[in-house]
Amino acid sequence: MPDTTIDLPSLVPSRRGHFRLESGHHGSLWLDIERLCLRVAPVRRLAQQLAEALRGDAVEVVCGPLVDGAFVALLVAGELDVPFTYSERVAGTSPDALYPFHYRVPDALRAEVHGRRVAIVNDVINAGSAVRGTFIDLKSGGADVVALGALAALGDWAERFAAGERLHLAVLETFASAVWEPDDCPLCASGEPLSDPLGAMGRR
Repeated sequence: MPDTTIDLPSLVPSRRGHFRLESGHHGSLWLDIERLCLRVAPVRRLAQQLAEALRGDAVEVVCGPLVDGAFVALLVAGELDVPFTYSERVAGTSPDALYPFHYRVPDALRAEVHGRRVAIVNDVINAGSAVRGTFIDLKSGGADVVALGALAALGDWAERFAAGERLHLAVLETFASAVWEPDDCPLCASGEPLSDPLGAMGRR
Protein backbone atom coordinates (compact mmCIF):
# COMPACT_ATOMS: atom_id res chain seq x y z
CA MET A 1 0.00 0.00 0.00
CA PRO A 2 1.39 3.45 -0.84
CA ASP A 3 1.76 6.09 1.84
CA THR A 4 -1.40 8.16 2.14
CA THR A 5 -0.03 10.94 4.34
CA ILE A 6 3.20 12.87 4.40
CA ASP A 7 5.45 12.22 7.38
CA LEU A 8 7.19 15.57 7.13
CA PRO A 9 8.92 15.46 10.53
CA SER A 10 10.75 12.30 9.53
CA LEU A 11 12.10 13.97 6.38
CA VAL A 12 12.57 17.55 7.52
CA PRO A 13 13.69 18.52 11.04
CA SER A 14 11.80 21.42 12.56
CA ARG A 15 12.09 23.69 15.54
CA ARG A 16 10.11 26.44 17.21
CA GLY A 17 11.39 29.92 17.77
CA HIS A 18 11.22 33.38 16.23
CA PHE A 19 12.32 33.52 12.61
CA ARG A 20 12.31 35.98 9.72
CA LEU A 21 11.03 34.23 6.60
CA GLU A 22 12.12 34.88 3.03
CA SER A 23 8.86 36.77 2.48
CA GLY A 24 9.80 39.24 5.21
CA HIS A 25 7.12 37.88 7.53
CA HIS A 26 7.94 36.56 10.98
CA GLY A 27 7.04 33.03 12.00
CA SER A 28 7.42 30.59 14.86
CA LEU A 29 8.22 27.42 12.88
CA TRP A 30 11.53 26.67 11.16
CA LEU A 31 11.91 23.78 8.72
CA ASP A 32 15.30 22.57 7.51
CA ILE A 33 13.97 22.12 3.96
CA GLU A 34 17.50 21.55 2.66
CA ARG A 35 17.37 18.04 4.16
CA LEU A 36 14.15 17.04 2.37
CA CYS A 37 15.79 15.18 -0.51
CA LEU A 38 18.54 13.42 1.43
CA ARG A 39 16.41 10.29 1.08
CA VAL A 40 15.07 10.29 -2.45
CA ALA A 41 12.76 7.25 -2.28
CA PRO A 42 10.17 8.70 0.13
CA VAL A 43 10.14 12.01 -1.72
CA ARG A 44 9.58 10.16 -4.99
CA ARG A 45 6.60 8.33 -3.48
CA LEU A 46 5.13 11.62 -2.31
CA ALA A 47 5.74 13.16 -5.73
CA GLN A 48 3.80 10.28 -7.27
CA GLN A 49 0.84 11.09 -5.01
CA LEU A 50 1.07 14.76 -5.86
CA ALA A 51 1.20 13.98 -9.59
CA GLU A 52 -1.96 11.90 -9.27
CA ALA A 53 -3.69 14.81 -7.54
CA LEU A 54 -2.73 17.08 -10.47
CA ARG A 55 -3.46 14.64 -13.28
CA GLY A 56 -7.00 15.90 -13.85
CA ASP A 57 -5.76 19.45 -14.54
CA ALA A 58 -4.39 18.56 -18.00
CA VAL A 59 -1.07 20.13 -17.02
CA GLU A 60 1.30 20.70 -19.94
CA VAL A 61 4.31 22.03 -18.01
CA VAL A 62 5.43 21.86 -14.37
CA CYS A 63 7.41 24.76 -12.91
CA GLY A 64 9.19 24.66 -9.56
CA PRO A 65 11.02 27.43 -7.72
CA LEU A 66 14.67 26.84 -6.98
CA VAL A 67 16.05 25.33 -4.99
CA ASP A 68 14.22 22.56 -3.16
CA GLY A 69 10.82 23.11 -4.73
CA ALA A 70 12.34 22.45 -8.14
CA PHE A 71 13.52 19.01 -7.03
CA VAL A 72 9.95 18.04 -6.14
CA ALA A 73 8.62 19.65 -9.32
CA LEU A 74 11.10 17.65 -11.43
CA LEU A 75 9.84 14.39 -9.93
CA VAL A 76 6.21 15.41 -10.45
CA ALA A 77 6.89 16.40 -14.07
CA GLY A 78 8.45 13.00 -14.63
CA GLU A 79 5.38 11.25 -13.26
CA LEU A 80 3.10 13.35 -15.49
CA ASP A 81 5.46 12.96 -18.46
CA VAL A 82 5.44 16.70 -19.18
CA PRO A 83 8.26 19.23 -19.52
CA PHE A 84 9.89 20.59 -16.38
CA THR A 85 10.86 24.24 -15.91
CA TYR A 86 12.05 26.23 -12.94
CA SER A 87 12.22 29.76 -11.59
CA GLU A 88 15.23 31.45 -10.02
CA ARG A 89 15.25 33.82 -7.06
CA VAL A 90 16.25 37.42 -7.81
CA ALA A 91 16.84 40.05 -5.13
CA GLY A 92 14.57 43.07 -5.31
CA THR A 93 15.44 46.68 -4.59
CA SER A 94 13.75 46.87 -1.17
CA PRO A 95 15.30 44.20 1.08
CA ASP A 96 13.28 45.24 4.13
CA ALA A 97 9.90 45.12 2.37
CA LEU A 98 7.53 42.18 2.36
CA TYR A 99 8.26 39.81 -0.52
CA PRO A 100 11.67 41.36 -1.24
CA PHE A 101 12.64 38.61 -3.71
CA HIS A 102 11.36 38.08 -7.23
CA TYR A 103 11.34 34.79 -9.12
CA ARG A 104 12.01 34.48 -12.83
CA VAL A 105 11.90 31.66 -15.36
CA PRO A 106 15.19 31.65 -17.32
CA ASP A 107 15.03 33.19 -20.79
CA ALA A 108 15.83 29.87 -22.45
CA LEU A 109 12.71 28.29 -20.89
CA ARG A 110 10.18 31.09 -21.28
CA ALA A 111 8.92 29.84 -24.64
CA GLU A 112 8.12 26.50 -23.00
CA VAL A 113 5.53 28.07 -20.69
CA HIS A 114 3.97 30.63 -23.03
CA GLY A 115 0.38 29.65 -23.78
CA ARG A 116 0.73 26.37 -21.84
CA ARG A 117 -1.23 25.03 -18.89
CA VAL A 118 1.27 25.21 -16.04
CA ALA A 119 1.28 23.78 -12.54
CA ILE A 120 3.52 25.43 -9.96
CA VAL A 121 4.92 22.74 -7.67
CA ASN A 122 6.82 23.51 -4.48
CA ASP A 123 8.07 21.49 -1.54
CA VAL A 124 6.45 23.29 1.40
CA ILE A 125 4.43 26.50 1.18
CA ASN A 126 4.44 28.88 4.12
CA ALA A 127 4.06 32.61 3.45
CA GLY A 128 4.27 32.02 -0.29
CA SER A 129 7.32 34.01 -1.37
CA ALA A 130 8.51 31.52 -3.98
CA VAL A 131 5.05 30.54 -5.21
CA ARG A 132 3.84 34.12 -5.45
CA GLY A 133 6.97 35.27 -7.29
CA THR A 134 6.86 32.33 -9.69
CA PHE A 135 3.17 32.88 -10.39
CA ILE A 136 3.69 36.56 -11.21
CA ASP A 137 6.52 35.79 -13.62
CA LEU A 138 4.69 32.93 -15.32
CA LYS A 139 1.65 35.10 -15.90
CA SER A 140 3.82 37.89 -17.29
CA GLY A 141 5.30 35.35 -19.70
CA GLY A 142 1.92 34.32 -21.05
CA ALA A 143 1.54 31.07 -19.13
CA ASP A 144 -1.90 29.74 -18.18
CA VAL A 145 -1.27 28.79 -14.56
CA VAL A 146 -3.98 26.29 -13.62
CA ALA A 147 -2.76 24.53 -10.48
CA LEU A 148 -0.61 24.82 -7.39
CA GLY A 149 0.85 21.74 -5.75
CA ALA A 150 3.01 21.09 -2.71
CA LEU A 151 3.96 18.30 -0.38
CA ALA A 152 2.75 20.37 2.54
CA ALA A 153 1.35 23.77 3.44
CA LEU A 154 1.97 25.58 6.70
CA GLY A 155 -1.05 27.64 7.66
CA ASP A 156 -3.69 28.82 5.20
CA TRP A 157 -1.75 31.07 2.79
CA ALA A 158 -1.74 28.47 -0.01
CA GLU A 159 -5.48 27.90 0.29
CA ARG A 160 -6.26 31.61 0.22
CA PHE A 161 -3.91 32.28 -2.70
CA ALA A 162 -5.26 29.41 -4.79
CA ALA A 163 -8.83 30.49 -4.15
CA GLY A 164 -8.07 34.10 -5.06
CA GLU A 165 -6.36 33.12 -8.31
CA ARG A 166 -8.80 30.30 -9.14
CA LEU A 167 -6.13 27.61 -9.08
CA HIS A 168 -6.63 23.96 -8.28
CA LEU A 169 -4.74 23.38 -5.03
CA ALA A 170 -3.17 19.97 -4.44
CA VAL A 171 -1.47 19.68 -1.05
CA LEU A 172 -0.77 16.36 0.61
CA GLU A 173 -0.83 17.67 4.17
CA THR A 174 -1.52 20.94 5.98
CA PHE A 175 0.10 21.89 9.27
CA ALA A 176 -1.00 24.60 11.67
CA SER A 177 1.36 27.55 11.61
CA ALA A 178 1.09 31.32 11.90
CA VAL A 179 3.06 34.10 10.24
CA TRP A 180 2.86 37.81 10.93
CA GLU A 181 3.97 41.05 9.36
CA PRO A 182 6.84 42.43 11.46
CA ASP A 183 4.76 45.26 12.94
CA ASP A 184 2.10 42.77 14.07
CA CYS A 185 4.40 40.02 15.34
CA PRO A 186 3.48 38.99 18.91
CA LEU A 187 6.96 37.52 19.40
CA CYS A 188 8.49 40.92 18.67
CA ALA A 189 5.96 42.53 21.00
CA SER A 190 6.98 40.15 23.79
CA GLY A 191 10.64 41.00 23.29
CA GLU A 192 11.73 37.61 21.93
CA PRO A 193 14.77 38.10 19.68
CA LEU A 194 14.93 36.62 16.20
CA SER A 195 16.52 33.18 16.39
CA ASP A 196 18.23 33.55 13.01
CA PRO A 197 18.18 37.19 11.86
CA LEU A 198 20.12 36.36 8.71
CA GLY A 199 17.93 33.80 7.24
CA ALA A 200 15.15 31.34 6.95
CA MET A 201 15.96 31.59 3.25
CA GLY A 202 14.02 28.51 2.29
CA ARG A 203 11.19 28.88 4.75
CA ARG A 204 8.86 30.52 2.29
